[in-house]
Amino acid sequence: MKLIGMLDSPYVRRVAISLQMLGLKFEHQSLSVFSTFEQFRQINPVVKAPTLVDDDGEVLMDSTLILQYAEAIARPSARRTPTMPTELLRSQRLLGLSLAACDKAVQLVYERNVRPAEKLHQPWADRVILQLRAALDVLEAEQQRQPLEATSAAMSPPGVMQAVTWHFIQQMIPDAVPADAYPVLAAYSAAAEALPEFRAAPHGDGTYPVV
Repeated sequence: MKLIGMLDSPYVRRVAISLQMLGLKFEHQSLSVFSTFEQFRQINPVVKAPTLVDDDGEVLMDSTLILQYAEAIARPSARRTPTMPTELLRSQRLLGLSLAACDKAVQLVYERNVRPAEKLHQPWADRVILQLRAALDVLEAEQQRQPLEATSAAMSPPGVMQAVTWHFIQQMIPDAVPADAYPVLAAYSAAAEALPEFRAAPHGDGTYPVV
């Protein structure tokens, strides 16, 4: 398998970390949807990161769909998504909140860094920050109430997304979300970043090593 996209994307990074935890080997090609648009378009005409190319050349995109497929081909013992309805409901709820926070963080980065400054509509940006913090408020409370594990052996899909999202926020828009307002999320992300799967796929423009 080949994973296409840059590790400065939280969605690409989520997939790179999760594939490792599922015990699936992959090659990583660090292409940008901006600076290497044409090269990316030769692989996936939609130019959406992450993109996964399987061993037969089939192209799959969207991090959640990629990881649904990855879990299906992983060893049953390596799978991380619960199957019992009660556990699955909580897992999907937390994953949805983490994805919502990530979506809003990415949206704010695009508003600030891609849209011309004179066209930035601050009331809209303020609304995005409000939505971002609302998701983080719930995640902080849930992590206090029933902590997610931060170990290679037991980390869940929402745990990976939560940790990756928090790290992305602190790297890209720290002024929008003060770290001291979310001490539990900050501590969880720090513990996750120390894991080998996270260290092998650090935020940035590097390439995950083929092992």
